[in-house]
Amino acid sequence: MTGHRPGRLVLIGHPVAHSLSPAFQNAALRDAGIPLTYEALDVPPAALPHALRLLRTQRAAGNVTVPHKESVFIACDVLTPLARRVGAVNTFWTRDDGALVGDNTDVAGFEALADALGVVRAHCVVACMGSGGAASAVCAAVEQWPGALVRLWARTPQRARALAARFGDRVRVAPSLRDALDGAQLVVNATPLGLRDEDVPVAPDQLPRDARVMDLVYRRGETRWVREARRAGHAACDGREMLLVQGAAAFEQWFHRPPPLEVMRRALEAAAAR
Repeated sequence: MTGHRPGRLVLIGHPVAHSLSPAFQNAALRDAGIPLTYEALDVPPAALPHALRLLRTQRAAGNVTVPHKESVFIACDVLTPLARRVGAVNTFWTRDDGALVGDNTDVAGFEALADALGVVRAHCVVACMGSGGAASAVCAAVEQWPGALVRLWARTPQRARALAARFGDRVRVAPSLRDALDGAQLVVNATPLGLRDEDVPVAPDQLPRDARVMDLVYRRGETRWVREARRAGHAACDGREMLLVQGAAAFEQWFHRPPPLEVMRRALEAAAAR
């Protein structure tokens, strides 16, 4: 990216009304004295190609959330090495020549969430539910952990197999959810379950006894899964820290300056409490 400021700053997803990203990104923009507003754009999948064409003409930058991370990956002209490894884009910008550049800051967000939970990385067995862009970021992070293994389980086995094939022996498809969970030290929900309802990806009484629980979904008041897992004695957290860190990393990519992280954190906490 050049030193030129983006012409527009957006979050693309469907749905996006629940997102807390505008609250902390706009707080960061105000603190940095940058005269832009971070907007949430609800873009149904059929409208994504038109939206991206328009955003290119506006020299836009922004973030991408469910369900568009893999579609934007395909649409980008240029990909960072990490985005290429993950196979999904959650951060983008438009170069001066009109090229759409895709990056992935979800990996950094997942690492921060692992730190917040006190995860021991070496030889960690990770049960990951999901096979989309969020699950890809989990796999890309865990493959860097010494001796660690991801067991994938997804409702669409073909997608899980395709994802696992990109990471070799470090990521394996479990034949059942029970097999994925067996002996796992970290259990990750990388599906949208719980985003708009009270569904849980797995009942807390089915979790390995000492497993740490990470829900990449976040909601005001936390997800039901996180609340119930914590009541059952598990160390558990939702995806807010991941949201914050990936957003801060994106801010740094867009503006080539350190993000005001504590300003962003306070704004996120205030928005989540409302």
